[in-house]
Amino acid sequence: MLSAPIDLQRVRQIFSRVDRIKASEFLRREIASRMRDKLDLVKIEPDRVLDAGCGDGTEILQLQKRFPKAHLIGADGSQAVLNLALRQQQLAKNAVDRMMHKWLPASLQSGRNSGLICGDFAQLPLSAASVDLVWSNLALHWHPQPDLVFAEWRRVLRTDGLLMFSCFGPDTLSELRLAFAGIDSAPHTLPFVDMHDFGDMLVNVGFATPVMDMEKLTLTYDTVDKLFADVRALGGNPLLTRRQGLIGRHAYRSLCQNLEAMRNQDGRIPLTFEVIYGHAFKPMPKKLASGESVIRLDFPKKNS
Repeated sequence: MLSAPIDLQRVRQIFSRVDRIKASEFLRREIASRMRDKLDLVKIEPDRVLDAGCGDGTEILQLQKRFPKAHLIGADGSQAVLNLALRQQQLAKNAVDRMMHKWLPASLQSGRNSGLICGDFAQLPLSAASVDLVWSNLALHWHPQPDLVFAEWRRVLRTDGLLMFSCFGPDTLSELRLAFAGIDSAPHTLPFVDMHDFGDMLVNVGFATPVMDMEKLTLTYDTVDKLFADVRALGGNPLLTRRQGLIGRHAYRSLCQNLEAMRNQDGRIPLTFEVIYGHAFKPMPKKLASGESVIRLDFPKKNS
């Protein structure tokens, strides 16, 4: 199912411009922090963790702190940001090695175990049932076929493995869409998927009882220019159907006027972000590859 005509090559190009996207890191980090709070409610001790859409690797380091014994894998479509992640990992490893060399005997010294892969989320170079946790922060909405991504994440998860993700929902950038509405009919933002549709996709590809949640965050801006800068930093417009040329001086002036008219009582221009959170487990298969049915028996624990 195609959620939007997204140009994946364009997405890779956008996120390869590291200096441009850096300004939006504050929002990614905030939402990642809220995801980690939700993870506190789930009992899981994974051996292998996949961060799908790892970017510069900041969240890999946070996940490694939470699961120090786990093997961390970072995946992203942009080699440029993976190069940043590799440098971050090396700096972190050097710091850990120095600490271990100072405080631990040689027999107990070992580096942290993590790796990075560049590729499409819907075609991961990982074996089936090879990870216990798939973690993805603000990456899913950049893929044109999220149902295929969910199916691939289910494939690489082990039985009882956990998927936890966040992405933007339909009300994201609603003010910007409204400001553009009176200028032309071209799409200037992604048509973000509703959380209920994501829930249906998860069930359809075989996840068990997905839990979906949503909240709205509002950023406010002193100037239109700063608002545009953050929208570009967040990824901009990678649609195949996007307008190819500039909108023109008169249209741009109208766009700015439309946004200026939205200033709130504090004199600032609001910009809405609908953030969708989801998590689901991969259940035990009902049938084996041979066709035999599987029945799971959970016996009550005996009191000691």
